[in-house]
Amino acid sequence: MKKFTTNRLSCIYFALIVIMIFCTVTPLYSQQPVSDSSFHPYHVNYWVTGSILTVGLTTNLIGITTVLGKKDVTLAEIQSLDRSVINNLDYWVLKLDPTKASTNAVYSDYVLGASLVMPGLLFFDKNIKHDWFDILLMYTETMSITTNIFEWSFLGPTFQNRLRPLTYYEELTYDEKKSGHNRNSFYSGHVASAAASTFFMAKVYSDYHPEIGNNKYFLYAAAMVPPLVLGYFRIKALKHFTSDVMVGIGIGALCGILIPEFHRIKYENITLGLYSSLEATGVAIKWQPKF
Repeated sequence: MKKFTTNRLSCIYFALIVIMIFCTVTPLYSQQPVSDSSFHPYHVNYWVTGSILTVGLTTNLIGITTVLGKKDVTLAEIQSLDRSVINNLDYWVLKLDPTKASTNAVYSDYVLGASLVMPGLLFFDKNIKHDWFDILLMYTETMSITTNIFEWSFLGPTFQNRLRPLTYYEELTYDEKKSGHNRNSFYSGHVASAAASTFFMAKVYSDYHPEIGNNKYFLYAAAMVPPLVLGYFRIKALKHFTSDVMVGIGIGALCGILIPEFHRIKYENITLGLYSSLEATGVAIKWQPKF
């Protein structure tokens, strides 16, 4: 399973790197002519976004090596686990059927794959299709930032070493529990990626169709479904506790919404200058976003 996970991640990152390279060498043909009167809610600076992707994808590759390369869980650690310290929200995960864990892990991979390609449906919308390059670029940026938060923030497995639920099951052998990858319970990167993808889709569609008004919240409600289903299978696979999934959904949803929102800001509304007073002298940044 670890080999499958590594190969899958390698394919994803290879695709993202190809997109990034394409971005940096492609002329700005995707920009619409001045006479174009169609609605374009986003303002993508290719040099800034390309730089973010260059750094982000590099740190992604470094980070995933760190996350997947943790030392094995020792037998002493397994024997010292105490179920009584698990909170009520998470405790039910220790009462599942371990014989079905592998099957549910496969299901979770299918749901993740479907969630990651789901934003492709946006291109069936004629307005969004005209800005396909910008949308693809923003999506790559969103997924890269989501993965970097997972890999490098203090909440992620680089700094957290919570053992997966499967390590608590006496029915499983030590060989099934000892992988260092089982130190990566908190939080769920699978769920965070799925949530970032589906909420990105809801956010972009609602920004291109402001006429739907408050009905956009139905889109966000629908965007919750894939990561919830994925989280269910990840829990049943004994990969995560409930709290791991909840945090993953929250972080992924925020990334899926905030990254596109950032690109709605017109850069000309940011001014830079010097200031001086009796107390100090420094640089002043003035930001007047227009949404």
